Amino acid sequence: MANSDLTPPSFRLQLLLSLLVMVEVFSFINPALSEVIFEERFEDGWQSRWVKSDWKRAEGKAGSFKHTAGKWAGDPDDKGIQTSIDARHFAISAKIPEFSNKNRTLVLQYSIKFEQDIECGGGYIKLLSAYVNQKKFGGDAPYSLMFGPDICGTDTKKLHLILSYQGQNYPLKKDLQCETDKLTHFYTFILRPDATYSILVDNRERDSGSMYTDFDILPPRKIKDVHAEKPADWDNREYIEDPNDVKPEGYDSIPAEIPDPNAKEPENWDEEEDGIWKAPKIPNPAYKGPWKRKKIKNPNYKGKWKTPWIDNPEFEDDPDLYVLKPIKYIGIEVWQVKAGSVFDNILICDEEEYAKEVVSEIFANRDAEKEAFEEAEKVRRAKEEEEAQRARDEGERRRRERDDHRRYRYRESYKDRYKRRRHDYMDDYHDEL
Repeated sequence: MANSDLTPPSFRLQLLLSLLVMVEVFSFINPALSEVIFEERFEDGWQSRWVKSDWKRAEGKAGSFKHTAGKWAGDPDDKGIQTSIDARHFAISAKIPEFSNKNRTLVLQYSIKFEQDIECGGGYIKLLSAYVNQKKFGGDAPYSLMFGPDICGTDTKKLHLILSYQGQNYPLKKDLQCETDKLTHFYTFILRPDATYSILVDNRERDSGSMYTDFDILPPRKIKDVHAEKPADWDNREYIEDPNDVKPEGYDSIPAEIPDPNAKEPENWDEEEDGIWKAPKIPNPAYKGPWKRKKIKNPNYKGKWKTPWIDNPEFEDDPDLYVLKPIKYIGIEVWQVKAGSVFDNILICDEEEYAKEVVSEIFANRDAEKEAFEEAEKVRRAKEEEEAQRARDEGERRRRERDDHRRYRYRESYKDRYKRRRHDYMDDYHDEL
């Protein structure tokens, strides 16, 4: 009987190596094997993963979070956490499996719905690397990445992106706008190993670029050569006069104006009184102005001279520019004048396509959310109109009371004046008697 244990060791080793290669290839072509580092849909058990901070609580300035889908939602069972109590600081964090984005793509994504007229406040999210005392987590905690909207009045509608490098924070130099309506919106930040990034809003690219050019982290690779001078023989004339062009004979004798050939002497013209009649002058169509040589392309034209770029001697590349310090926590830390923002669908992973799939999944209920919002708006407007009508009725009632009171006072005053006048009249009458 054959014994499988008699397979040569070299064959078994070769087979094992082949299987390992197949696994590597499969994991490369199959994004399902990408790593989801942290995903929070705020379902049952979410409170065991998140710690509410006591920051600002002693000062009476700490807000709280409610577990809710909000006033209008595509799926009422799809809940997030909503800021509550106006004019407060809100801080909450979760410890996550420590990870590094070295040699891998980092994707940070979440959704937020501003149900309130926020007036002024943030809706961003933070990734933190250093140890965090989560019960004291607040605005002074150093972070490695901050991303999300910030709204204040009508002027500030900013989409923040701030990255930390060697302990210093660097904001994106571009001015990006966030969404300001009252529906759910997804914000996605993607950072790749080549230091390029993309920012998506609702699965549509809002911006992209490179950490080398869009952040003032490293000096620029190239700078203008301030010592460069335009060469003396540099010809920047695109057109020149044609040296072979010759002025036509008799050109200078062409008058600028000529007598109007269509003019006629008036019938009532009197030479003795008016003098000899002369036809009025008109522009000469044959006159072309002072003669100039025509222009031709300059065969020696080298273009507009520009200061050349040279390598920046102060630039020192850092191939790990994109690498954040190992991430250990994720946190929400914002201040809001008006509360009511719903945070949800937080995702940290290394696969862009999976993040897009999450957005598509949630937005399958997008129309239902819009309908719920429109219905809520109808109820709100009806309530406001009802309150306004009550206020108008109350105002009318008070006006009538004031008018009645004024009429009463007028009648009483009239009676009093009448009595005094009658009394004075009777006194005079008795005096006369």
